[in-house]
Amino acid sequence: MEVAVRPRLDRARVERLVRDALGPVEFTAHEEFTDGYFNAAHALDTADGRRLVVKIAPDKGLKLQRYEADLMGAEIDCFERAIAAGVPMPRLWHGDPDRGLMIMDRLSGVTLLSVRETLSREELHGLRREIGALSARFRDATGEHFGYRRPSGRTAADTWSAAFAAMAADAAADVADGPWTPGLPLPLDAITAKLNGEKDLLDEVDRPSLVHFDLWDGNVFVVREDGRWRVEAFIDGERAFYGDPLAELVILKFSPGDELAPTVDGFLGRAMTAGEERRLSLYRVYLSLLILGELGVRGYGPEDAAFFADREYRCLEREFAALGY
Repeated sequence: MEVAVRPRLDRARVERLVRDALGPVEFTAHEEFTDGYFNAAHALDTADGRRLVVKIAPDKGLKLQRYEADLMGAEIDCFERAIAAGVPMPRLWHGDPDRGLMIMDRLSGVTLLSVRETLSREELHGLRREIGALSARFRDATGEHFGYRRPSGRTAADTWSAAFAAMAADAAADVADGPWTPGLPLPLDAITAKLNGEKDLLDEVDRPSLVHFDLWDGNVFVVREDGRWRVEAFIDGERAFYGDPLAELVILKFSPGDELAPTVDGFLGRAMTAGEERRLSLYRVYLSLLILGELGVRGYGPEDAAFFADREYRCLEREFAALGY
């Protein structure tokens, strides 16, 4: 899959980047991962037994979404803070946000996406409960402010409602820059006005917790040990921000409905309140805007772009109905 913003590097250049960061290293194997949508990712095995993954950010001059400024810095921060909070993540050997470079351990397991169709309902629900419990540890990392971690301070605010309003405004502006506004169930200015009207509900969140915000099945690695599946680690923290920890559950909008309850049980240890369900619906709206904004910068083919757009239009219709918009 070719994606417009993903850098293209050969093996020699990737090896030079690793040697610049880690010193003299001999390499025994190389593999390029081609299933990502943003960063380049390469695997390198070393003569001293390490199995590494190297991530390289897109060139800074490319047109990206507004929230994607300094995304590598956000991911490095996510890794460092999450590991300190006890979240299972690959070991980070080197992180350089200025160069847009990360070097980490390669995991031994497989993605949940690659095996979920082979799992029984009980196995899958057990993993969902474990994902909920482990992802709840992200909230133990507290930020200095709400919003995205950016050197510019863009979207940073002292309240969650103000940060979320800025984040939603950026996402809406990205959608407006692309060709996908005609299918929206409401005009963009009406959508952002509705989200801004949820200030009191959003400000029930009074501590800026780290939120990974991209724990879809392709970013969850699992391993089978002693006859059972368990979570090995989470990857790809580039969408991370500081806000409502409940937003971690937003990615379940892509999963069957019966998988929400075990995840919530693992995450909260109880059912969601009506207010929490409403906040989660707001975050689904925000994620749909982010995905629609991607369609103007990722270089998808017409069929793929139309598929994603139609899916998100339908998601927005469902959430607006649930919210009473």
